[in-house]
Amino acid sequence: MGNREDLIAGAKRCLLEKGYAATTARDIAAASGVSLAAIGYHFGSKDALMNLAVFNLIGEWADELQSAMAADQVLDSPPLQRFEAAADRTLRSFGGQDKGLWAAQLELLGLVERNDELRAFLASVQELGGRGLAELFLGIDMAADPETSRLAGTVMHALFIGLMAKYFLDPGHAPTAQDFAAGLRIIAERVLATPPGQATAG
Repeated sequence: MGNREDLIAGAKRCLLEKGYAATTARDIAAASGVSLAAIGYHFGSKDALMNLAVFNLIGEWADELQSAMAADQVLDSPPLQRFEAAADRTLRSFGGQDKGLWAAQLELLGLVERNDELRAFLASVQELGGRGLAELFLGIDMAADPETSRLAGTVMHALFIGLMAKYFLDPGHAPTAQDFAAGLRIIAERVLATPPGQATAG
């Protein structure tokens, strides 16, 4: 690999082992075997490099999840079965080898108030992340049906963040994939049972 790729690999390793805020430029340089000056040369700042590491790690996780679901032959399954399979693998990843990635994700939410660069980065990829979740969990093709993808992705992104927070706050009582799917079905049925025009605020 070249220096740029080595730096990204080093930043990903540091993110998983130390978290976002605790990782220094020196940590990344040591982990990658590349000089400190190369960080500025290739990425402009340590934060820009760390943001790219976050983006790459999430993309790698999504690719691995999709490949696993394809291997299990659930991508063409009925929607509920597909949703449960994706939820099950996601919940297991929260406590598995990807735990550092999800812990870092929660950490980032607490840092945006004091880091405008990080806030701008997360805002810029939020919609894409939601659309990706809508495709993984619900099978909605973002290219074929962009508006459905956007709307469902917004809700899926909110659900995903909430599920992740619930797991890390109390992993012993985190919902199973079946619980998650059943709860979502209850919500959908209750919402759809309300006649149009009769919904009330608050």
